[in-house]
Amino acid sequence: MQLTAPVTRRTAVRDADGMAVASFILGLLGLLVLNLFLGPIAIVLAGVALWRGTARRGRALLGMTLGVADLLVLVAFMQVDNTVSWSF
Repeated sequence: MQLTAPVTRRTAVRDADGMAVASFILGLLGLLVLNLFLGPIAIVLAGVALWRGTARRGRALLGMTLGVADLLVLVAFMQVDNTVSWSF
């Protein structure tokens, strides 16, 4: 007895599309808060989405770029503050 539907190519691409959108949103959100955590998650989600062949390739690349930008913003603020956290 099978409890879940079989994984098809269509559901795999749909999942990859969701990962691409999630990486974009997390990367964008990471510019404001929790960039130490959200940046790497956005990078990983974008990488997995690209590896799985997402139809939203641009969104995944933008999510990866924003994830890297999150980490660069964190490093810049760490250099100014000499701390791991930053505030406005």
